[in-house]
Amino acid sequence: MQYRTDPRSGNQLSILGFGMMRLPRGLTGIDQDKTTAMVSLAIQEGINYFDTAHVYAGSEEATGKALAAAGMRAQIFLATKLPHQKCRSYSDFDHYFNEQLTRLQTDYIDYYLIHNLPAASAWQRLLDMGIEGWLKEKQASGQIRQIGFSFHGQQADFLELLEAYDWDFCQIQYNYLDVSFQAGQIGLKAAHEKGMMVVIMEPLRGGKLATGLPSRAVQAMQRVEPQSSQASWAFRWLWNQVEPTVVLSGMGTTEQLLDNLNTAANATAGMLTEEQEKVIDQTVTAIQVGYKVPCTGCNYCMPCPQGVNISGCFAAYNTRTAQGLIAGYMQYFTGTGANRKDRYSGPKNCIACGNCEKQCPQNIAIIESLAEVKKRMEPFWFGALQAAVRRFSA
Repeated sequence: MQYRTDPRSGNQLSILGFGMMRLPRGLTGIDQDKTTAMVSLAIQEGINYFDTAHVYAGSEEATGKALAAAGMRAQIFLATKLPHQKCRSYSDFDHYFNEQLTRLQTDYIDYYLIHNLPAASAWQRLLDMGIEGWLKEKQASGQIRQIGFSFHGQQADFLELLEAYDWDFCQIQYNYLDVSFQAGQIGLKAAHEKGMMVVIMEPLRGGKLATGLPSRAVQAMQRVEPQSSQASWAFRWLWNQVEPTVVLSGMGTTEQLLDNLNTAANATAGMLTEEQEKVIDQTVTAIQVGYKVPCTGCNYCMPCPQGVNISGCFAAYNTRTAQGLIAGYMQYFTGTGANRKDRYSGPKNCIACGNCEKQCPQNIAIIESLAEVKKRMEPFWFGALQAAVRRFSA
């Protein structure tokens, strides 16, 4: 494992962080045994940064149990996030924080973030409730060690937020497709120049850079490095830069963990060759031609009141445009339940209420995009195909 230094605290942090948002799941929720085993293996192999959040259903509890089982809380750095949208008064800060301490089975948080802070106006709302004094009190007591924010929004807002408080660190979405999106490379460099630790989320864009790349992109990767996974290219592109301190990966299987550990073992800034950089450029071009909706599958838009599987619809649509009709429809029938009479969750259910668009960190025109998905994925002959698939599935 390679490590980089948090410039504010001096902490030596593993370049690969464990994002606890996409933990392995069973029929009744998060699979605790698998999660505990993965966390233990991750710690043994040198990962020391674990990131969760109050709004990740079941994640804080599962993380707390896994860390308790490993008996390594003092040897790792734990990050979680304040659900500021739920806060209506000063007392709410303590309410949610204390709940998180209980869930995580700890009495302090190493890295505490204001979750999904979209703009300076949202930060001002918290200032008006007294959060600055609350944070200083928690730092003085040692209950919070480092203070930061995670961000999904426009670049100008991110740059303004950097100046709104003396942050210790920030967390941004960044990958080889999102160089100019959200905080982007300009935001990354601006935070780094301020001496802040920068944590990267969505390095694989919700898994889209790990599986399902256009065939010509995969061929280019395999021609240069036959044994390397698609995910390893995305991670190395990030670690090739000096600015990211920790890159989070939402690992849901041991296989993903082992592959990422292998990539992180020798990853250093400036390691990519000119040929490797050219392959990534070719991949970006191929993806931009194929994908139509920039959805990362974060599911902030969910649950839909009408039961639409929004990210599933978009993922299948993107698969169709990038990989062809058959692959797209195989994913679409599974993702929307179109093969079952009682489980349909496709775009026809959308009533354009707009709840999803208010929550989308990518600022996707979800209603319009769902209408396009319906048009392209459910044409006049779709009913006959659906009936045939249902008979086959029955």
